[in-house]
Amino acid sequence: MVQILPLFIVIPMGAAFVLAMLGKARHGFVDWFANIVTGLLLVLAIRLTGVREVITYAMGKWLPPLGIVLVLDGLSVFMLLIVNLISFLATIFSISYMERFTAKAKFYAMFMLMLTGLNGVILTGDIFNMFVFFEIASIASFVLVAFGTENEELEASFKYNVISSVTSVLLLFGIALFYGMTGTLNMAHLSQLLAGREFSPGLLFTVSLLIAGFATKAALVPFHAWLPDAHPSAPAPVSAMLSGVFVKTLGIYVGMRILANVIGVTNISRVWNILLVLGTISMVAGGLLALGQQDYKRLLAYSTISQVGYIMFAFGLGTPLGYIAALFHLANHAIFKALMFLNSGAVEYATETRDLSKMGGLSERMPVTGITSTVGTLSISGIPPFNGFWSKLLIIIAAVQAGRLTYAIIAVLVSVLTLAYFLKVQRYAFFGKIKESLSHIKEVPVSMCISLIVLAALCLVIGLDAFGILKGINYPWFIRTIIEPAKEVLVNGTNYALTVLPK
Repeated sequence: MVQILPLFIVIPMGAAFVLAMLGKARHGFVDWFANIVTGLLLVLAIRLTGVREVITYAMGKWLPPLGIVLVLDGLSVFMLLIVNLISFLATIFSISYMERFTAKAKFYAMFMLMLTGLNGVILTGDIFNMFVFFEIASIASFVLVAFGTENEELEASFKYNVISSVTSVLLLFGIALFYGMTGTLNMAHLSQLLAGREFSPGLLFTVSLLIAGFATKAALVPFHAWLPDAHPSAPAPVSAMLSGVFVKTLGIYVGMRILANVIGVTNISRVWNILLVLGTISMVAGGLLALGQQDYKRLLAYSTISQVGYIMFAFGLGTPLGYIAALFHLANHAIFKALMFLNSGAVEYATETRDLSKMGGLSERMPVTGITSTVGTLSISGIPPFNGFWSKLLIIIAAVQAGRLTYAIIAVLVSVLTLAYFLKVQRYAFFGKIKESLSHIKEVPVSMCISLIVLAALCLVIGLDAFGILKGINYPWFIRTIIEPAKEVLVNGTNYALTVLPK
């Protein structure tokens, strides 16, 4: 089991270099190669499912805190499963979708490099190496956003690059301050050394830098300016990755890991209040901004800001049920938002437009896209029996139990708002009579349909499994097997150090 850990980094990194050298290879070959790599990584992630003990891999056999280690626990297993599942479905979708772009091998090379960074961030036990993998994923994403090389894509990538550079400075400055305080970069050792310190103004300033850094990557309001341009401009598989797993890994996961397991802010109400406020503002602002959009993908981008707000709000409650709700909604949002961005890609592929006012009646010609889009709409809007309903229900229950009744009411109202703007998408894009100019369109190729069907099926299956919540005895299988081990890592807080460092 230990030997599996470096494979999550070595395999996609090696694949990135191989694909970069296959620039003129046949598209069929690079398609198969890329999908075999992401499929293998998904199999390895599934192989780790259910692992509850902490596993460490010491690079060069140098034990922590001296050497660099990879750490696997319930939270990292949870994130690896989500990241590599969405990656695999995104590369399947890319087989046909990316035919309209040139340099397909280079696209997959950058995709693999981004996947290397995401897996590295999840597994590393060293805060500086976390920053290095953070940068690898970010730089690859800049290229992928600009992959179409049109004015819109280049402008969005440049804007994203500038804001991300500021984020990197904040994070690097925070890491440098931590190193100056403790003389270590190993996260477990850092946690151990910080445990005996009071939260001085210097430490609170460092925490503030880190919160600003991961809030920018998570696209929380008011740190969200890069996302509404980057997500619509990127190719649909990249948008699915950015919204489905990128903002969650580099933003939410990094924030959870550092705040809960390294700094240990469990008893600092000011930090939780900041997260609650940021999450709530993002929920409301993202929803209101989405309501006025006519660009299909831009609407989805603002919706991501709103849904990430739900996750951060639930985490900010600082309770075990809040942690479960946050992680459950993180997983659900990764699935249904990836589905919806791939839906938008399918629509754009067939109609060559993202303007909702130029669509209509698409379900008649694109039944698979239409049905799966409806599933995504019901899921993200919190309509039973789909998965989004149950995670939103847990968020609301957790808020009520934590005495945050006003926040719970806001969460309910934002869910109604979400339903309103996604019904608008259904009405403008898929319902009614098909327009004369679109009478020639047809359903997208099979490879694209496969990804849509699998994601829609997961929305339903996870939702049906979650009916066990109503029994009130034990959590259903998905929460018990996938979510609870991750929640325990957050609940254990700085005990993370005891499980990583040698006895």
